[in-house]
Amino acid sequence: MQAVYFEQHGGLDVLRYGSVPDPVLGPGEVLLRMKAAALNFNDIWARKGLPRVALPLPHISGTDGAGVIAALGPGTCGVSVGDEVLTYCVNSCRLCAACLAGEEVFCKQMRIWGFQTGPWDGSYAQYAKLQVQQVAPKPKHLSWVEAAATSTSLLSVWRMLVTRARVMAGETCLVWGASGGTGSFALQLLAALGAVPIAVTSSPAKALFCERMGARHVILTEQQDLHETVLGQVRALTQGRGVDVVFDHVGATVWPTSVECLRWGGRLVICGATEGFEANIDLRYLWNKQLSFLGSHIGTHREWIECLKMVEQGKIRPPVTQVFPLAELAKAQAAMERRDIMGKVAIDCA
Repeated sequence: MQAVYFEQHGGLDVLRYGSVPDPVLGPGEVLLRMKAAALNFNDIWARKGLPRVALPLPHISGTDGAGVIAALGPGTCGVSVGDEVLTYCVNSCRLCAACLAGEEVFCKQMRIWGFQTGPWDGSYAQYAKLQVQQVAPKPKHLSWVEAAATSTSLLSVWRMLVTRARVMAGETCLVWGASGGTGSFALQLLAALGAVPIAVTSSPAKALFCERMGARHVILTEQQDLHETVLGQVRALTQGRGVDVVFDHVGATVWPTSVECLRWGGRLVICGATEGFEANIDLRYLWNKQLSFLGSHIGTHREWIECLKMVEQGKIRPPVTQVFPLAELAKAQAAMERRDIMGKVAIDCA
């Protein structure tokens, strides 16, 4: 089959488009004829390599996808060849206490499919194999590229805002990186929950996009001091109180501002760190303001089904803004690294 892969970590030049081994199905697995995939920032991390994280090589990235079931492994039941499905990125043992309790994210064998699994195991290919528990029916009203762009970012956002931060109607939430895939899903979900999303973004075009995604207010940081701009506007918008929740997937560069923007008793929830893993904090802010810092990582199968219901109901729409053919995946990753994208970028695998 044809796929985009790399055999060593590095820049965009390590990506190759060519023939790779066909997937071999094991018990309880399904083979998908991939119709579309979608970018996530963990594609960049996998290609570049991460300190103290060993990723299987050769590597096919891609944790989001949609396609048609082409074959079933031994003992696989509950689906049929020809079913149109989208993918859930959590691969786990399905047998331990955590898995049986519906908490796959705490399984000791949990791996993010297309990021930590492999070799030759991701959605940027003509075919891909997954556990049968990792597929669900494709929403009929979505195109293939929209379906492919639905799962990982939305699921992460759902766990962050609903499960971990427990956002309530009327609460204010500061959303960093609001025009990207994760941020744009966060804006939509916050609006659907009746909360007040405050988006932070870097250009007028991205600000308009954030408004279309549901932002009540937009803080534009273009060519301005980020800390003073964001903190000043948050104080103005909240009458000096601060926001109830900070939604962060940026990390170190915005951490001090996030802490100062929180109201007394506020919550900060974080799922990633695209701009640095190590952040400093004056601990007096933590205990004096009685803040809550919440880590969040992907989401459970149960949470995935819950957030897909909102997609089925039309309350959340996959914000696909660009589509690249599979052979041009390197161009798509380059745009993501330059922060030249809005919403989700999809890959046509057909």
